Formats: sequence, structure tokens, C-alpha cells
Amino acid sequence: MASLKTSAEIGAMAEAGRRLAEVLSLLAAEVRPGVATMHFEELGRKLIRERGAEPAFLGYRPHWSERSYPYALCVSLNDTVVHGRPGAYVIREGDLVKLDLGVKYGGWYVDAACTVGAGRITPEAQKLITATKTALERAIEETRPGRTLGDIGWAIEQVARRAGFSVARSLTGHGIGRELHEEPSVLNVGRRGKGEELTPGMVLAIEPMIVAGQGEVKERKDESVATADGSLAAHFEHTVAITKQGPRILTAP
Repeated sequence: MASLKTSAEIGAMAEAGRRLAEVLSLLAAEVRPGVATMHFEELGRKLIRERGAEPAFLGYRPHWSERSYPYALCVSLNDTVVHGRPGAYVIREGDLVKLDLGVKYGGWYVDAACTVGAGRITPEAQKLITATKTALERAIEETRPGRTLGDIGWAIEQVARRAGFSVARSLTGHGIGRELHEEPSVLNVGRRGKGEELTPGMVLAIEPMIVAGQGEVKERKDESVATADGSLAAHFEHTVAITKQGPRILTAP
């Protein structure tokens, strides 16, 4: 069951989200051919700490892993959907770069992600980015009292299908707050009106992960997750609070 937050607590999470949004925007602006992915890690740590916050992923060990994550953010390229690690790889023209960042500030966690094309990308890659961003927007529109988790997943899957793409079905969003990962799981597929009802005070990390291929994924030895068929993937994410007035995006720029 989701942990409900008060209006004041949601306001505190918005302060964390504002800091994350600033950092993620600055990192996204650095995506271009010729930049090593470790650059985002080094710059990200600096920018987070300049804002009095902490990198949420650094040293974090999720329940499904035997190892703590050694970086402040995930940098996933092309067919890597999520959990890619920054390193020596130098970005090339046409790469799809996914930046996934978590921040802790004032005891509250927030989480967001974006996909950026490096230089000139193919029309298909641009279509994938646009569809995934649109899927997040449609999902957020469903994030209001009286709707359900199934409505969120349904909205995401509909956008993916209409664009000719697939959802990475085994990967999900999550609740968030005092912990980075809280209940409930937020699936990227669903049926209208099914699943847990959304109520004011819930805060969700909604993160459509859409692929150009069939949707099956595989985990690599470094725990990054890639498409099984080698197809391109895109990922967008916001931390969203459900209020009586509707959705409040806590990680918006």
C-alpha cells in the first residue's frame, strides 16, 4: 500500500525535485558526440552537492541486487533501457543517451529521467523519443484522484502501440518518498479502471520505457538492462504527487 504524504511533505519533495530538475537539465545540455559518459557522473555529483543535496543512487542497493550501485546516475545508451553505468565510452553521432537521476534532499527522495539524441539521429529514433515523452505526459494526465494504476499503464501502452512500438513490460515505476523505492509498483501496461485507486497524498515515480522492438529485455552482468533483440529504447520519468486538484509534477524544470 502506498505511503500517503501531507501537503507540507509534498512541498518538501518539490524542493528536492526542483534541485533535481536543475541538475538533469544541465546534464542533458551536455549530451553531444565526443563526450565520455563518465563526464555526466562527475558533473552530476558536483551539481547535486552544490545544491545541498545528495545523489540518491550512489551506494544504493535495491532489493533485487546483491551489489550497491557505485555511481550517482545511470547513463544508458541505445539498446540499454535502464541502469547503464557511466564510464570511458565516448558518445557518437546518433546515439540515444538516457540519463536517470535520483536526489535526496531534506530526507526526501525524488527521481527523474530523460532521453537525448546526440547530434543528428534517425527519424525512427526521434519518433521513439517523442512517443516515450508523450506516453509520460498522457500517464501524468491520468494521475488524479479516482483513477487507478491501471489507467496509468493503459495510457502508456496505448501511446506505444499507436506509434508502432512496444513497452518494456517487466520494468516499472514505483512509489517514492522517504525511501527511493516504495509501494506501489507502477506498471507501464494496464487496463482501464483496474488496480489500486489513486488517492491524494500518493507520490509516484512514473517512468515509461518504450522500445522499438518486441519489448523483451535481458539483464547484463553489470546489472544494466537491455532490449533482448538489440532494438533502441527510450526512457522518460517524473516524480508526480496526486493532489485533490490533480497531478503535481515535482521534478518539472
